[in-house]
Amino acid sequence: MRWFGFLAVFCASTAAAQQPCRMEVLHVGRQAVRTQVTPTSENLFAGGDIRLRCRGQDVRMWTDSIASYQGLVVQFIGSFRYQDQTARVTAEFGTYVKAQEKWEARGNVVYINLVDGSRLEGPAVDYYRKAGGVRDLEEVFADQRPKLTLPVADSGRATEPYVVNADHVRLRGQALMWAGGQVTIDRSDLRGRGDSLTLITEKEGNKEGSGVLLGSASIERIAEDSFALRGKRIDLAMAKRELTSITGKDSATATSRDLDLQASVIRLRLEARKVIQTLAWGKDPTPVALTSDYQLRGDSLAVDTPEEVLKEFRSFGNAWVGFRPDTVKGERDWLSGDSIKAEFAAVPGDQPGQKKAAIRQLEARQSAAAFYRVANPNVASGLPSLNYSKADRIILIMMPGDSVKVERVQMMGNVHGVQLEPSAVLPDSLRIRPSIPGRP
Repeated sequence: MRWFGFLAVFCASTAAAQQPCRMEVLHVGRQAVRTQVTPTSENLFAGGDIRLRCRGQDVRMWTDSIASYQGLVVQFIGSFRYQDQTARVTAEFGTYVKAQEKWEARGNVVYINLVDGSRLEGPAVDYYRKAGGVRDLEEVFADQRPKLTLPVADSGRATEPYVVNADHVRLRGQALMWAGGQVTIDRSDLRGRGDSLTLITEKEGNKEGSGVLLGSASIERIAEDSFALRGKRIDLAMAKRELTSITGKDSATATSRDLDLQASVIRLRLEARKVIQTLAWGKDPTPVALTSDYQLRGDSLAVDTPEEVLKEFRSFGNAWVGFRPDTVKGERDWLSGDSIKAEFAAVPGDQPGQKKAAIRQLEARQSAAAFYRVANPNVASGLPSLNYSKADRIILIMMPGDSVKVERVQMMGNVHGVQLEPSAVLPDSLRIRPSIPGRP
């Protein structure tokens, strides 16, 4: 049976025209019953392969059965499908509410954004169409822990998407997204966690975006050269939905294979999903970096790691670097100044074919000071000589392949200091003197 007619239900406008439309019933497989409620309105009940559209617009609906109540509320019962120029929705059950220009989808809902390819899945999704005089952008609300899949465009090629899970998700337009309640962000190489997430995936059409992950936030890269950034807040910067930097704020920490870092603010700059630079600054706490060979402090720090190979670090303002502590007293040799720069060289690692970074030289500028110990093979006791020096500029040149042992020192400008050489203990100094009254 084919039944043609017009149902006076005003739907959301298309993105182009933004004009109300009249729903046109294209096909009814079995029967339709019309009940006149008022002289100008009626209820309609129909079943069997129902097909509808907004007349004159690219908006279509499919369902097993339909129940319309004066055109104010329309129910789509069984295998509900909806599609317009920007969205495709499938569900077990659907409801249209005219007053809000709202489509409610329930039961195994799949919402697909036809513009960017994002996909939202869950038990309950509400879709608010863009409509003139009602709202200027389409909106989507989902709860009961939906899953949102966000595709990434890398140089025009599709790459692995991000998968976001949360208790609640809201989308507005093509570029705004909010998620709240135990938020997780997953990809095979990346994992993010937080209490809430805000994303602006584009800014004025230039494909650059930003985001904020709040509440016990963390982002970890799951790879051989992994890293983990944590803070009460993490700011995200993106290009074509690919991360270009992540910034931890409020007692942030960052850990990686070569470096443990804590600071008020820590920023990781990424390129091709690899960390190429680490920046740290702030006063509560001030930046402190720790490796197996040295500790670094300063008002701000910068660590360059092109291709994730440690190349250089710089410390500015109250800069200080201490080398690995000795095994006896736990004391460190150290270098300080207004600024410090360390240059690294690649040397063979512990495993065959492995490379690691070793300090080639350290340079301190402005009010530079250094304390270091130099082994003296001519001293029978094995004690090192102690050197404390100050200068305008101090350069420590390390033994090749060793980040701890100093080969030579260069000092320039207002140089002064002291060097203490060890001496043998005289036997007389060990003799116990008899106690003499009145003599100490």
